[in-house]
Order: sequence, then structure tokens, then C-alpha cells
Amino acid sequence: MAKSYRLIHDENVCIGCQACSVACRSQNHVPEPVYKVQVAITIKPEYSTMEFTRLGCVMCDNAPCVHVCPTRATFQTKDKIVLIDETRCVSCKYCALACPYGARYEDPITHALQKCDFCYYTRLLKGEYPACVEICPTDALIFGDINDPQSEVSQKLKKSAVLLPKAHYGTKPKVMRVPVRQGIAHE
Repeated sequence: MAKSYRLIHDENVCIGCQACSVACRSQNHVPEPVYKVQVAITIKPEYSTMEFTRLGCVMCDNAPCVHVCPTRATFQTKDKIVLIDETRCVSCKYCALACPYGARYEDPITHALQKCDFCYYTRLLKGEYPACVEICPTDALIFGDINDPQSEVSQKLKKSAVLLPKAHYGTKPKVMRVPVRQGIAHE
């Protein structure tokens, strides 16, 4: 059976340290000033708090970027990971325009459009977690196969209510978030 990977960002334990972004940049040789993953920090003065939101590809099952790519440079693996074949990318930017998450960027060196790929070639195929998950000091990022009921991600889904970003677009994202619970003590 194909794996069905999911990534959960628990905003209640994220501290906005950007270790995920730094690990991604290092692992995937992402040039400045672009990024594959980053944490946006929003100050909430009414609660005297900050919120941390993961920005990056959400690995849609129904990926608009795949549907619009005229050269098939953007494609999905059998386990529905959205990847890019740089040799086929003509930098038309259709994928960037189709992405409702703003997750695409043009590599300033190769000019191919890029995005998070869960470290597919460098880590996932070796049975390792994405670099961002491995480095997270607070375990705010939980990753795994939801077809495995014993996986950490399956266990988290049993305990936590999650939100699918922009679910109303029908993209069926694989990246979910546990939203901040204002005024509730952290676990």
C-alpha cells in the first residue's frame, strides 16, 4: 500500500525560532532570498501573544499546480507527493499562479519554480523525516504515514483537532495545523 504522508504544525508549541527554515535551506541548498518553508510571526496585542504560522507547500492531493503545468514538470508520486522536475520546467509560472497557498517561488539561479518537497529525494526516500521535522526543538512539526495507526502523526490526529488550510478550495492538503488555543495552558 502506498504511504499517505501528513505533516501537522502544532501552533501551540511552535516558538517561531525559524530552525525549520534554516534546516530546509541547508538540506536543500535553497538560495537567498527565497525559502521553501518559513514561519510567519503575527503579534496579537489583544492577547499579549504571538502566533506562528507555517508557510510553504501543503502537498495537495488535488494539486492545482500539477493540473496547470504545460510540460508536466510538476507531478505527483504514487504516494501523492508533489515534486518538480527542474529539467522540464520552463519558468512559465502557471503553477505559482494556480497555487492558492503562495508556496511557489522561482529559484534565482536555475529559474525553475520550486517549493517544499518534504525532502523527498534527500531524506524521505531514505526513510528519514524532512529536515524541518528533525530539527524542530519543540516538536511542533509532526510527520508520518497516516496509513500506519501507530505513527506519531496518526496518534496526534486522534488527540488534536486540526484545520486544513483553505480547505474550501478542494485541494485536500496534506499539511494541517493545530490552531492556537488562546488562554489555554500548553500541554
